[in-house]
Formats: sequence, structure tokens, C-alpha cells
Amino acid sequence: MTATTSKRRRPAYERAVATADRLFYEQGIHAVGVDQVAAEAGISKASLYTHFRTKDDLVLGYLRGRSDAWQAHVAAELPGRGADARERVLAVFDLLGEWFAEPGYRGCPFINVEAEYGVGHPTHAVTLDHREWVRGLFVRLLTEAGIASPESVALQLCLLYDGAMASAQADPSRPWASAARDLAHTAIAAADGDH
Repeated sequence: MTATTSKRRRPAYERAVATADRLFYEQGIHAVGVDQVAAEAGISKASLYTHFRTKDDLVLGYLRGRSDAWQAHVAAELPGRGADARERVLAVFDLLGEWFAEPGYRGCPFINVEAEYGVGHPTHAVTLDHREWVRGLFVRLLTEAGIASPESVALQLCLLYDGAMASAQADPSRPWASAARDLAHTAIAAADGDH
């Protein structure tokens, strides 16, 4: 079976989500219509609406898919990235740096969607869930590392995480992830009293 045949046989739902993911991330939500998603996914608009009642439902599917994929990537990569929890906290920033270096990096999809829709839109809840996962990841790793005040330090690391993504989108020529990693190391050392 060729790749083209395999692509055609993928369920319409999967093709729609994969196409929406690419288009929404590359062009922005408002710039992409459901007609374009359906056409590029090779499905009818009626088929698209069978799976997604509205464009908002498709956007929610896109964001949930992004969150699930990043969580799975981090879960798969972190165990091999450090001998202990402290090293794995810092490795989160290494993973960000690898993402920033990929062709087509256009920033954090959640920050981008918040800029387009804001707090009153259903996407806000998905964004908050993803952000809670990031914060929870840092809290868990910092707790495992025996860091005092893991909640407080996790908030500092979330600021570095978000700032690195936004900075890399605006100016990809600089090593934002490395700078964020260095500051994370400093914050962890300060909380640990290990200056």
C-alpha cells in the first residue's frame, strides 16, 4: 500500500484534525475556514460537520491534540534526559529548545489561541488545563528533587517556559531555551539554598 493510498484510507476525523492542526498552527484560527480544512483534508464539508458541529469544536480538537501530543512527548523523553528529577526539570527546557529549532516553529499554540479568542471562548478551558499540566509537571519534579517551596518555584519556571516560547517565536535567532534553562537552574539552586 502506498503512502497516498494509506492517507486516503485514514478516517475523515483523523484527516480533519491533522489538517486543522497544520493549518491553524501555520496560519492562525481566524485565517482558516472550514472550507479550507475540508478541501485540504480531502473530505466533504458535510463529513467534517458530522464529526465537528462547529468550527469551535474543530479548534478544541486541535488544541486537545496539541496538548496530548506534547504531554506524550515529554513523558517519553524525560526519563532518559536526566539521572534525577532536578536534571529532568532542566531537561524540559532542552525539549523546548529542540522544538524551537524545528522548521515551522510558530510559538505556543495555546498562547496564540488565547491571543485570537481570549478568556470568554471555550478554548480558554483547554488552555488552562494544559497550563495546569505544565505547572503540575514542574511541581512533581521539584518535589521529587526535594526542592523547598515547589509550588512557588514551579510558578517561576512556568514564567520562564512561557517567556522562552514567546521570545523564540518573535526572535528565533537567539538561544531562548538555553537562557531559560540557566535561569531555571538559578531559581532551583536559590530555593534549595545551594547558591
